[in-house]
Amino acid sequence: MDLLPLGTTVDTQRRHANVALLPVGSFEQHGPFLPLATDTVIACTIAGAIAEKHPVELLPPVTISCSQEHAAWPGTVSISARTLYSVVRDIADSLRRSGVRNLVLVNGHGGNYVLANVVQEAGGGMALFPGLPDWESARAAAGLETSLDSDMHGGELETSILLHAHPQLVRPGYDTVDTVADDRRHLLTLGLAAYTASGIVGRPSLASARKGKEVLAALVAGFGEYLAILDS
Repeated sequence: MDLLPLGTTVDTQRRHANVALLPVGSFEQHGPFLPLATDTVIACTIAGAIAEKHPVELLPPVTISCSQEHAAWPGTVSISARTLYSVVRDIADSLRRSGVRNLVLVNGHGGNYVLANVVQEAGGGMALFPGLPDWESARAAAGLETSLDSDMHGGELETSILLHAHPQLVRPGYDTVDTVADDRRHLLTLGLAAYTASGIVGRPSLASARKGKEVLAALVAGFGEYLAILDS
């Protein structure tokens, strides 16, 4: 599965898609065994799998976003929430000028809180995917053992998706850094380093390629409801 859309303008014209997918990732630490681009890879993987099953226009990803809580680790790069907001709005406006009325933000980073506000203020024609209920349903379908709250960063979910879709990106040792930090009430004030030395919050030791495959399949199936609402 390609992480970038490689079609031509003719391919896009023939598709006649009325819904575009914009993967939004991040460039931030994911512990010692997952790449800095993990969230972008996951967002692109979800969006690519959706595009294989549904009539949508697949856009290239936004690769740097709001990762300020990870600033204590080398390699993390962030932009402000207002910049991300403006980028997404500009893309939506550009799509409408070219005849695509609807935009789905396929978000791979939980810290991109501003994306919910972009969708809220759009007043229609925009959606955020996957939402928390989508993640919960996909986790249950795949039999993930860690709760969504405990599996916050670089844990069972993210490692499973990469083990399935891009196993070459997962370095050895992912099964040795489980970290439980369920009480993170001051995360936005103190940053993630106040709760984990490794940068991981979750249990990556429970990850498997099978779980990643089933999570992805459940998300693709669940997207159909979003498409029906936007493309009606």
